[in-house]
This record gives sequence, structure tokens and C-alpha cells, in this order.
Amino acid sequence: MEKILDVRNLNVSFDTYAGTVQAVRGVSFYLNKGETLAIVGESGSGKSVTAKSLMKLIPNPPGRISDGEILFEGKNLTTFSEKQMQNIRGSAISMIFQDPMTSLNPTMTVGKQIMESILIHQALPKKIAREKAIDLLKMVGILNAEKRFSDYPHQFSGGMRQRVNIAMAVACNPKILIADEPTTALDVTIQAQILELLKILQKKMGTSIIFITHDLGVVANIADRVAVMYAGKIVEIGTVDEIFYNPKHPYTWGLLGAMPNTNYYGEELVTIPGTPPDLLSPPEGDAFAARNKYAMKIDFQIEPPMYKVSETHYAATWLLHEKAPKDILPDFQKKIKRSLGNEKSIRNISNSNGKKEKLLEIKNLKRYFPGSKKQVIKAVDGLSFEIYRGETFGLVGESGCGKSTTGRIISRLYTATEGEVLYNNENIFKKKSDSEIKKLHQKIQMIFQDPYSALNPRLTVVDIIAEGMDIHGLYSDKKERMNRVYELLETVGLNREHGNRYPHEFSGGQRQRIGIARALAVNPEFIIADEPISALDVSIQAQVVNLMKKLQKETGLTYLFIAHDLSMVKYISDRIGVMYRGKIVELAESDELYNNPLHPYTKSLLSAIPVPDPLMERKRKRIVYDEGNAWRDKEEEPVLREIKEGHWVACTNQEYQKYQKESDVI
Repeated sequence: MEKILDVRNLNVSFDTYAGTVQAVRGVSFYLNKGETLAIVGESGSGKSVTAKSLMKLIPNPPGRISDGEILFEGKNLTTFSEKQMQNIRGSAISMIFQDPMTSLNPTMTVGKQIMESILIHQALPKKIAREKAIDLLKMVGILNAEKRFSDYPHQFSGGMRQRVNIAMAVACNPKILIADEPTTALDVTIQAQILELLKILQKKMGTSIIFITHDLGVVANIADRVAVMYAGKIVEIGTVDEIFYNPKHPYTWGLLGAMPNTNYYGEELVTIPGTPPDLLSPPEGDAFAARNKYAMKIDFQIEPPMYKVSETHYAATWLLHEKAPKDILPDFQKKIKRSLGNEKSIRNISNSNGKKEKLLEIKNLKRYFPGSKKQVIKAVDGLSFEIYRGETFGLVGESGCGKSTTGRIISRLYTATEGEVLYNNENIFKKKSDSEIKKLHQKIQMIFQDPYSALNPRLTVVDIIAEGMDIHGLYSDKKERMNRVYELLETVGLNREHGNRYPHEFSGGQRQRIGIARALAVNPEFIIADEPISALDVSIQAQVVNLMKKLQKETGLTYLFIAHDLSMVKYISDRIGVMYRGKIVELAESDELYNNPLHPYTKSLLSAIPVPDPLMERKRKRIVYDEGNAWRDKEEEPVLREIKEGHWVACTNQEYQKYQKESDVI
């Protein structure tokens, strides 16, 4: 295959007050015409800096390309002036950014923003540029493109804004498209649509794609080759099959083990201990050595060379040296082996042998918000379900289905328009006095999605964790109070020294651990976890989820786990409720829901989950939910009915008979 891009020994540094951060250190790779190269790794590994360097988008100062070559069609872009690069950007090499809202101009219509690139690079008349922009909107799946041409970004959903971003990026038929985490903030169904769209555009236009992500399921779906980055270096590179089925670097093993796979069961996810090194002063030897359980003495002394595994597969690890141990079985492979030998789920469903005790019961819950032009937004519309003591109840669905609103009603951050929330058989809305509400808040705690905005930046970690204790008057003795804070820090995997620091001094995963410690400080019975891991790297996600499961086992906690990552929800939940337009459309035990989904919306969601298995991704077909046949549009309003014990589906009488027959066959 013909190379279109060849990066050789790329080094990128940032000058800071503390010193020089070596963000990218000697990165080399190539990109073939028409292929998709995925770059994966944790936050801070250098993925985005590498991508931005290719277009010379690193702000200078403080950033600079200190060494190396970027050969695009044989020309070294590092020698190009800013004016020369302006001719390259958008026309020959284009970029799709992570957040579609911040990368679009809120004061310009989407049509004008797409036209802008066409007018600059192709010098077409305005009328033809407008027609081309409308065609591009149609091509990326925007309905009523002629009308939507004059709309502003805020009038589009997140998925639609990302489609507009893609239309802008491909407007001038670029030879290389760099997609920097383009689906991270999107629902699983929208993500599937965007990935499918990129594949179609690539086939149609012959574009080469560099796809940056930390989601290995997405990589398995879209990539031809994969480069794994750690601490500013590529530590392994190969075809997608080589990386997934024959990985050689311990860091790659860690990333693969941290991903929950809906086809395997396991006691806990594999985690990567410790944190990435400080690139102000990179360590000697292998940068991953301190976190590598298989590290040898040489790993701490000499940096490993890039060993050749095959013509397309290379890895930088001393484990490939001829004198290294040959009988190592990575943790993620042990997990799969163990799971395949145990067909039954290794779930510890609380009270499964005895009578289940109801902790929370929601009856016909409604929450309406006033919309524009006297419209009413029915965020939650007749919701009913129960949560048993000691279980994890997963609540899934796309953005806007009412998941988070439900969690906020239960915690009394919102009031209900109608319906009841019974906690220990008492209606929480009938608790009026301050002491009653305070007692309820002690029993029900919440972990929020964004750990940074949820923590007071002016308080130390000790004061953040102890705040709830002080409000509820749990400890009068200062020494006892501090000991409890230290105990909680250790429980969530932090140490005493962390107590005197402020939130900005921690990583995302560590901040989420502080949020969990704060929630545990008042000894709650019930925790509402609202998208607690969506902003975290896969390895950090695994740590947080393992911690939540461990705490549940030790203290008997009950969780409402709200998320759009369905693979993680299956892994952590005992039962799952699927929400659509403010209602539950299907509810069943976790394994039953995944193995035997009945509602077409559930089938659509499950078919959109990217699985970290390339062979499976090639075979799978996505099921698209037909909005025209949505239950709300039917003459007979569907009702949540029990098809078989514990499996409920929103359906009409006629559908009920059909589902029962299907269930009997299975």
C-alpha cells in the first residue's frame, strides 16, 4: 500500500513555569492511503498532541515541535510556514474535534460555517458553495438540509452537531481526516451512526483516517491498524487483529483487561495500578515499569527497543527479549479463560436465596418542565419500578430520556409533578421538616458525573469529605472525625497525605474517588451514581467500578447506576431498566436483558454497543429503532407487563401475546 503520511521521530515539548514537559517523545508511524489508524491510550499519553502536531496546531509558545519530520506526500510539514499550513489545513488534512459545540461558532449559521471552508479553499461562487454545503448536510444525514442550513449550532442535538462538524471537515475532500475523540460525549446509538458515517465517507472519498480514542470497542469497529501510546511514546503498533488477539506490551494488556466485555463474565475488571509518569522529568528505562507487575530489573534501567513481532506488528517491551520469561499469561487472558469455563454469571445478587427486601419504590412518577411557546417537556412520564436492598439497579437510555432527572427526584434535588417515591415504605415528598429532610439526605447520597465541578475548589479534601459529617453532627470529637476521613481515603484507594490537597491537584479518577468518599462519609444506605465514569479513561473506569463493587460487598450498599455505557452497566448491575421518552420500556435481570431483549428499542441499544472484539464487530449488524412505530404513537398505549418472571416489557395486548410466545420458545 502507498503511504500518504510518514511521521519520523516526532518530539513535541511545552515550556511551563515548572520546566519543560516532553509531551511527545520520539513518535514514529505511517498512514497508508484509504486506511484507518487508531491511536489509543490514557489521558496525557500524547494522542491529541501528536494529532494536532500533524496540522501544526500546537500553540507556540508554549508548545513547539523540537525534533522530527512529518512527511505528507513526501513534503516535510515541519518546515512549512504558517501561510503554507493554512493551505494544507481544511483542504488536504482536516480535523474533527471532540466537543462539537465548542468547535462550532455559535454566532454563525451551520450553513455559513460549512461554506466558509469551501469559499477559502476552492474559490467557488457563493451560489455553488451554498449548494455544495446543502449536499454535504444531506450526505451526513441531516434531514431537511435546505431548512437546517440557516439554523444555529444550539438548535442541533449533540449528535447532529457532530455531523455538521464532519460535513465541515470533509467539505474540501481532504486526503487525511483526523478524528480526535469524536464520539466520546455521544450516546451509544449516535456513536454507532457517526462511526458508520465515517466508514461510508471513507469508502466514497478514499480518505485516510487517524482516529483517536480511549474506547477499545470503537477501535475494534473502525480501525485497520492500531498504535498504543503511553507517556508520549508509541509502545505497540500493529493491525487491529494483532493488537486485540496477540498483544505484546503489558500496557496493552492492561487496557484490554479494563474493558468490560458483554460476552464474558468476571469477578472484577483488570486495573492498571498507579498513575502515568510526570513528563517534566520522564523516568529512566521503560516509562511503564513502575505500573508493570511483569517488570524486570532492566525495565528500570534501560529503555526497551521496538521489537519486531511481524511485518506489521512492533512492541517496545523487554518481555520480547530472547532471555525474558516466556510463560506469562496476562491478566485479561486469565479473565477470559476463567469466564469461558464458567457459563453462569458470577453475580452476587443480594438476598437471591431469601425474600428480597424492597428499599425504594417509584409509583407513576412524573416530572414536567415548561418549554418554549407554552410547550410542556415531559422529562419523566409515568415511571414505575422497585429497587431491592443490596442490589445495583442500572438505568440506561439515550440523552434526554429522563435518567438523570429520575435520580435527582429521588435525591429531592427536583420535586415531582406527580407520583410517589417510597423509601423504606415512606413517601419522601411527605417529609417536610428540616430534620426529616436531613435524615433522608444522610441515607440517600449522590455521586455526580463531573467530579471536578462537584467538588468545592476552595476546600481541601479533608474538609470536602468531612462536610457531610459536620452537617449531620456525626462526630463531636475532632480526632475521631479526622480518623474517619483518613479511613475513607484509604477505603477509596487514596492515602492520608492526599487529605491536605485541593481538587485541582488530582486526576479525574482520583477526584471521582474523593466524590465517592464524600458520599460514604455519612454512612448512607442508598447511592445514586449519575454517569460516574463517563468522563474517565477505561483503566480509571475499571478502578472506580471495582471500588463500588467492593464497597457494596463490604457494607451492603444499594446503588442506582445511571449510565449510557451499556457494557459497563451490564457488568455492574443485577437488574436493568431501559428508559425511552420518560418511561421504562423494558426491565429485567442483567443477563436476561442482554441475552433475550424483547422491546425493539432495547434491541437497537444493544446492537449499537461497540464490543472490543474485531471479528465480532465485523459480523454484527446494527438494528435501527423505527421512530415511526414508537409505542407512544400507537392507538392502544403500551403498558409495562410481566412477560415472564422478572422480565417486564412496555407493550400492547397483541404484542404481549407475541412476546410470551417468543419467550416460551427461548
